[in-house]
Amino acid sequence: MAPRYDSIRTASWLPVSHDASLTGRYRALPFPEQWRGPLLALCNAGRDKPLETVPTFRMDQVIQTLAPDVLVRPRPSTYRGENPDFWLYAPQDIPDPLPAGAFRALVGAWLKDLRPEREYRSLLSETREALFEDPPEWQEGVEVELLRSPPAAGGTAAPDPRQFQLTTDWLARRLLEQLEPYDYGAGRLRFRAMPRGPRDQGAELVSQALKHEGSRGSEWFSVVLNITLQTVPFDPLPRFHLHTHIRRYATRVSARSGRLYLPYGRRTTVLLRPRVPWLPGAPASERFALARLAWDKGGHDWVGGGPAGMLRSMSLTESFPDAASILTTPAEWLEGGMRAAVVHSTAMGSHEVGTGLMPDQRSRIVEWAEQALPTQLRPAPALVHTRLSGSTPANPRREPSEATKKAMEERQRTEARRKGAVFALRCLSPDADPGELPLLETRLFWQTTAMRDTAVAALIAHLGLKGDGGAPEEADAYEGTVVMDWHTPELMVRLHCRKLTRSLGHDLALPEASWHSREAVTTALSVRRREMATFIAEDHPASVPSLALVEIGRAADFTSPDHDAKFAVRLGCADAGVLTQFMAVPKKAKGYNSEKNKEFRAAKAWDDGLRQLGVRVHPEHSLGERLPSGMRYAAVWMVRKNRRSRTRWAGHVPVAVLVTPEASGQGLARVEGWDDKTRTWVPYPIMLLRLTKRAEVPAVEKVPAPRDGDAPTSRPSWWADMAEQRRAAEEWLQRMRRSLRGTPTMLLAHAQNMRSHWTWLQDGKVMADKFRDGHAPARRLDPDLRLVRVRTARGRETAQWWGVNPGGANGLAAHLWTNPTATPDTARVFWSTTPKARTFKLSVAADKLAPRVNTKGKLTVDTDKAAWNPSLVELAVLGCHPGDDDSPEALALAAHQLRQAPDLPDALSLPLPLHLAGLAQEYVLPTRAEEDATPSADAVSDADPDTGAVPGLAGEPEPQEEQQQLSFFPTMTAQAP
Repeated sequence: MAPRYDSIRTASWLPVSHDASLTGRYRALPFPEQWRGPLLALCNAGRDKPLETVPTFRMDQVIQTLAPDVLVRPRPSTYRGENPDFWLYAPQDIPDPLPAGAFRALVGAWLKDLRPEREYRSLLSETREALFEDPPEWQEGVEVELLRSPPAAGGTAAPDPRQFQLTTDWLARRLLEQLEPYDYGAGRLRFRAMPRGPRDQGAELVSQALKHEGSRGSEWFSVVLNITLQTVPFDPLPRFHLHTHIRRYATRVSARSGRLYLPYGRRTTVLLRPRVPWLPGAPASERFALARLAWDKGGHDWVGGGPAGMLRSMSLTESFPDAASILTTPAEWLEGGMRAAVVHSTAMGSHEVGTGLMPDQRSRIVEWAEQALPTQLRPAPALVHTRLSGSTPANPRREPSEATKKAMEERQRTEARRKGAVFALRCLSPDADPGELPLLETRLFWQTTAMRDTAVAALIAHLGLKGDGGAPEEADAYEGTVVMDWHTPELMVRLHCRKLTRSLGHDLALPEASWHSREAVTTALSVRRREMATFIAEDHPASVPSLALVEIGRAADFTSPDHDAKFAVRLGCADAGVLTQFMAVPKKAKGYNSEKNKEFRAAKAWDDGLRQLGVRVHPEHSLGERLPSGMRYAAVWMVRKNRRSRTRWAGHVPVAVLVTPEASGQGLARVEGWDDKTRTWVPYPIMLLRLTKRAEVPAVEKVPAPRDGDAPTSRPSWWADMAEQRRAAEEWLQRMRRSLRGTPTMLLAHAQNMRSHWTWLQDGKVMADKFRDGHAPARRLDPDLRLVRVRTARGRETAQWWGVNPGGANGLAAHLWTNPTATPDTARVFWSTTPKARTFKLSVAADKLAPRVNTKGKLTVDTDKAAWNPSLVELAVLGCHPGDDDSPEALALAAHQLRQAPDLPDALSLPLPLHLAGLAQEYVLPTRAEEDATPSADAVSDADPDTGAVPGLAGEPEPQEEQQQLSFFPTMTAQAP
């Protein structure tokens, strides 16, 4: 029997008091502002659009690689703290990490990199001489307050910007200095620190590479510790999170090419340890260095020829590692003292080391790390159950064990789906004759007979239909469109079954080239979109929104990401008034077999597709009169292009969803979306179809320019464009919010997704029971509105956790949790956990590092198994009406129950309204198809770009291994200022 967990611990630490203080002493170098004039003159020579600031980004990168003990800060321009910030920091007790001669060489290489043109050689020489007539000087004994942080106006801790980087680095160094290597039973982990730059949040420690003997030979991995500084709304104390995970290394070379597989246009990070310091006169460092490998037009090489492209003009004491050698013999570089370790990404193929750590092992690593805590810090108190009972909804999903009860439950779920379909169709056609049976019209565009027959059978089983619907027995009949009909007491179901011909599901028509321009991809998408819309319209035009299941290849089955036709097919279907759900063509290949689970995938595709039409069961709260009568739920979501997208359409598209539960007690709810053009709420399927209009290419392309101004551009700067986006988003929010007046409504927003555009959600700005959605000062919350902010583990902003089991292995628990020191009047922040996904069966006591004895008394090894932990979801009740008997705890519990949809097999990573709002981005952005039945160990590579989680699962994904914070490229900050 599973133990009962009355409390959970989080891997987080707090100051012991408001007055606790830590002081760090540094050697610091200010940015030489006296260099600004000569540098700008060099950069702007011959430019039509002069730069306003000196680009230091490349210089920062090469310092991180060649002098990893130096902490590189964003170049200070206007600093709002009491003390000045500096450009470079190094702990006082470290020997000079950047000697004067080495720094001079770096500056010389930097100048050549700024202006490599031959015609500017004389100007470059003059600039070099001018700079070193007045060189910057390191300041000794610079003191920085590392812990104390005065609260913002709303009562939330407001750390000094330097503390996010310097304090976490100080803690990481203390762990290395104070602790013996971690003993895991079969060996000891010895950690080394990673270099940190101006765009890295927190500190990182990486263990030595460990070898795992799998079925295909040796595979390598490390244990990684990340320390980040975070804040919690209304808490005046900052907190530090310690995250633990597995990092895997790529060592399996292709038999055909003789090197690691690195897809075109993709980059991977390489950890480096030189035998001697690369910079002449620099001290040896215990830290790793970083560089990036890529396959681009010139073949495989270091990005830019080396860190920041500057190594080509530098003289090093030891040659920089040869990229070809690392790609062809990666294991030798790992075994030789881990001189080079290529970080594995799922694009490189499978890996026999499973991702993640389970809670008991994670808790033991955290307990080891806590031995190094200074007296000024303490572990965060354990969280306990909320005072309100009833963690599950009033209509929970049940899992009967007996076969007869299971069959009965399945019949009840089938009937519920049919009732949900009737309700959804009535919402789509409110003027239809109530005496007539509604018609559920669906389509199936198939490519293989196996998947066609499987999908038809899955629809029959999913809705409990009788008979074959009049399916023809002759195979030739399927050459055209086959229409199948079923009648039930509640509704009629019609399926149009047609083969996807004319190469509509194949590669987009692009020129034969290794690289395609944005214009070429856009043209090919537009052509396929029109062809798909015509294909549907010539058969049976849709009068009301309907659903099509489309059998199409996986992303890997297309020649390249540019050739992927799924988004074009989705847009074409939407133009014809048809929603889409994709299912992969059954395929058996090395390491992949989608033939064996095609029945499950087809059933899941119908289930997910029908939810787009509004066929779903709403989780009913069990709080009775603790919530206002008739409470409904609104959610806002910002669809944004991420920086890795091949197109930059629709820089920001706000989406709002409104869920209004019916009073029938059958789990029915009306789901609507906000149409800003008509300023009305429309049925959810109609909103999805209209969103495709927002996927059009804008007349003026707005591409963020690099902040450091590497190249002149006539496009709007990132800062100006973001200011315009915020203004537009908040005006949109005002219009949507006004439509909610008159009915009690809980407004849900996802912190990491929305706060960049709705800045009121940021910890440093929010104030309890106030509201601001524009430039006007914060005001009282509307009488009918409640505001709940949801924050997930993305960016490591919520801590890792485990259920406390004093008598055995620490495990997992599902509940809503609260801080025991908070009173009912002051508690505004709660934490939600849900059960582990059913597809992940690994024991909570699993050991990824050493053999263990399982419950059957047998020795087992868990290194090859994937770990999955339910994430800790923060629910902050930012606004409510305590004077009107609102209970923040009841509101948080209602949001917690919204994660437990009865018609889904596992809990959601977000409350249902937010989940629906997030899914809407599939109709705006090019996304991968829902092609895998269950998440694999590497499923995080298909994670949602805004939530960081696999859609539909409440698990805590491991960091995307090719985009971790060891990247030099900009990411969203871990905590918005």
